[in-house]
Amino acid sequence: MNWMDCMSPATRRSALSVLLVLGAASVGAVPAVPASWTDSSTGRRIVRVDDSPGVYALYFNYNPFTPQGDLMIYLTREGIRVADTRTWQTRLVLKASVDRLLFAGPKSRSAYYTTRDAAVEEGGPSTVWSVDLDTGKTRRVADLPGGRVMAINADETLLAGVWETSPPPPEIARQGRRDPVTGSPAYAGVDADGKPLTFAQAKGRWMAARLAARVPMEMYSVSTATGERKSIHRATDWLNHLKFSPTDPTLLMFCHEGPWHEVDRIWTIRTDGSQLTKVHTRTMAGEIAGHEFWGRDGKTIWYDLQTPRGGVTWLTGRNLATGEQWRYEVARDQASYHFMQSPDGQMFSGDGGNAGKWISLLRPVLREKPVPGLITPGRLESVRVADLAKHDYTLEPNQHFTPDGKWLVYRANVEGRPVIYAAELAPTAAVAPSR
Repeated sequence: MNWMDCMSPATRRSALSVLLVLGAASVGAVPAVPASWTDSSTGRRIVRVDDSPGVYALYFNYNPFTPQGDLMIYLTREGIRVADTRTWQTRLVLKASVDRLLFAGPKSRSAYYTTRDAAVEEGGPSTVWSVDLDTGKTRRVADLPGGRVMAINADETLLAGVWETSPPPPEIARQGRRDPVTGSPAYAGVDADGKPLTFAQAKGRWMAARLAARVPMEMYSVSTATGERKSIHRATDWLNHLKFSPTDPTLLMFCHEGPWHEVDRIWTIRTDGSQLTKVHTRTMAGEIAGHEFWGRDGKTIWYDLQTPRGGVTWLTGRNLATGEQWRYEVARDQASYHFMQSPDGQMFSGDGGNAGKWISLLRPVLREKPVPGLITPGRLESVRVADLAKHDYTLEPNQHFTPDGKWLVYRANVEGRPVIYAAELAPTAAVAPSR
């Protein structure tokens, strides 16, 4: 006899109804296992993390992971979600209308984001919030007069951002706006014959016009504890791409934005406005340097260098403390929109381009023994991870190593729509390096 046999028929029917409801709720609460397969070109396991309409993953040098490495944040039209980096199952943390998802906290299990009134244009006043990724509890951090927050420091005490203290010309402002969910810009135009410009041509024309406008700007810090805002630096240079050192909470990297062959792009500054320092000086007509990012040591800045543009390409590193420099030659099919260093500092990743559509691991190999005071030359060996043959690079993949170094996460449209994928770095089949 079981326990239900002791009940009256009416009570038994009631109990069955409760069990059915609880069972349905339980089934609904179990996250779906994400689809996965083996990439036939690389032998690596690929997981489709999320293909929700408008799904958005963070820019390549914005941290999406909790300090413990177990959760990754991303954005959908519904709100902020997290993916479990062990299972790639996802859940909604915050159902809200989010202006921008910024980054995960380097110390706390939280995500930072901004909201703004629907009537306020992009770049106008906004509010910075944080949300606890375990409880969903939110905290108002600061109200901002305009611009956008771009960085958080190593001890999570300061945010940093920029804003245009005077507005740019309306047409420049319009084309510079990005969709807050998809990240897609509005670059467009026609040539002298009235023919539509390509995406790259329109972007180049817009960047030149924005640089020439010499719009007044301010770089500022915001206390995460009190919301107090302080000015760091004012200029009519186009200030962009702020990023704190991952180990030094007062050292901030930023760029002078614009057509790369017209600007000395990469700079550092202290949060009190002191020690404004140019990292790389151009020495060749047409030379470009950009897409800079911090090495894992928090002392080395890595960047894409071309001497000149379209010529020899190097993945270049400069240690700010010792002055050491490395230049790894990048082969044509290794050229990438973005590079990133692995958590152990031993490898790099590349997200490819039209000459080589791959998510790849790149192993640095020295050509010469290091000599004090001289640049150390080298090359890169490729290990292909994911085939992006069908990808349209107007959507940047923005790949990220998971903190344990076992996966590369990226966004691609190889299935005809933006999707977040994770590629496992331990191969499921023996695959030799391609170079």
